[in-house]
Amino acid sequence: MPSAFLPPAFDARRPVALIAGRGHYPVITAAAIRAAGVPLRLIAMDDETMPGLIASFPAAERVTLNVGQVGKMLDTLKDFGAGYALMAGQVKPKKLFHGLVPDLKAAALLFSLKRRNAETIFGAIATEIEKLGVTLLDARAFLDDQLATPGAMTGKLAIDAEYLEHGIHIAREIARLDIGQGCVVRKGTVLAVEAFEGTDEMLRRAGTFKTDETLFVKTVKTRQDFRFDVPVFGLRTLETMHEAGLGTAALEAGKVIVLDKAAVLQQAKAWGITLHGF
Repeated sequence: MPSAFLPPAFDARRPVALIAGRGHYPVITAAAIRAAGVPLRLIAMDDETMPGLIASFPAAERVTLNVGQVGKMLDTLKDFGAGYALMAGQVKPKKLFHGLVPDLKAAALLFSLKRRNAETIFGAIATEIEKLGVTLLDARAFLDDQLATPGAMTGKLAIDAEYLEHGIHIAREIARLDIGQGCVVRKGTVLAVEAFEGTDEMLRRAGTFKTDETLFVKTVKTRQDFRFDVPVFGLRTLETMHEAGLGTAALEAGKVIVLDKAAVLQQAKAWGITLHGF
């Protein structure tokens, strides 16, 4: 089995359709699936998916569509003969909520939702995918070696154990309330919590305060749906921490993806930033 996050009956002969948003996450996922020898197809998002990833697929094995073309996406999964689908990479929140031009299928899904947020929208799409007999995979699949691991990943943790537990508690409460999945604390004081603006903006805000002994904590929701919502810590987040003067991050082991992990750990060491798994 090429990944601990695949279903027990996974059939490596059946194609996986990668539904790719923005950033390097889909690129790294595609490389990992190919390395496992599993047939791969691409459903790219217009103005979101990296052009290089799109170009790496033959024309017959890729389709590009707009975010709101749910009906076309479902038809593409059938045309590809996909046994599995995997969502990787974000869609800009503004596009998802304000710039969405839904097709008839998407409009019907949106109309059926009492609450419209990223979780309910993608959850409804996931249900439609699985109605086709296509299994939507855990988005950590094939990326086992990219996950945060327990204990020190770089450097020795210089944060007092009591303050670490405080940060973890706050992050988990924020996640439980579905506000965000991270926070920045300092010596028992909450400096910033993640909400709609995202991780990087939260880190920048935290950097406007006194930043010695600050701790950034990234966790997951109590009922995280890993099929379409996996927290990611990558080079961009690390760079934002560095610019904001934040020296320590605690990431939930086995649940937060450290994207392009080898490069992240190398750069964190160079900048003297401690990465710790809990």
